[in-house]
Amino acid sequence: MELFKKYEFNSKEQAEQKIAALPHTTDDLTEERYLDGGHTIVHLGHLWIKEPDYDADGEVLTEGVSSDKYSVDVLWQGLESSPYGWASYEISVEGNGSHTFAGRNF
Repeated sequence: MELFKKYEFNSKEQAEQKIAALPHTTDDLTEERYLDGGHTIVHLGHLWIKEPDYDADGEVLTEGVSSDKYSVDVLWQGLESSPYGWASYEISVEGNGSHTFAGRNF
């Protein structure tokens, strides 16, 4: 079972803290940490609320406006709902938003 969720956090640091608090395994040889469960996390960052406009030469005509929220998409494996402490950061979007996982609709 897969669960596709979108989240917005107050900052990149807050998102990273939530991810770091998830269960991880440390490789004994390399000491690298890996997220348990086969979950896939994509950092989208501060998405555009209004995209900038450019001319034919790539010069900015109108500055864009980005969100003050930090966005993350997660494809959870084997979960029926967001892990504890994540639900309050869930968002809903029309369609797939700015990102989707191949072959999966939000």
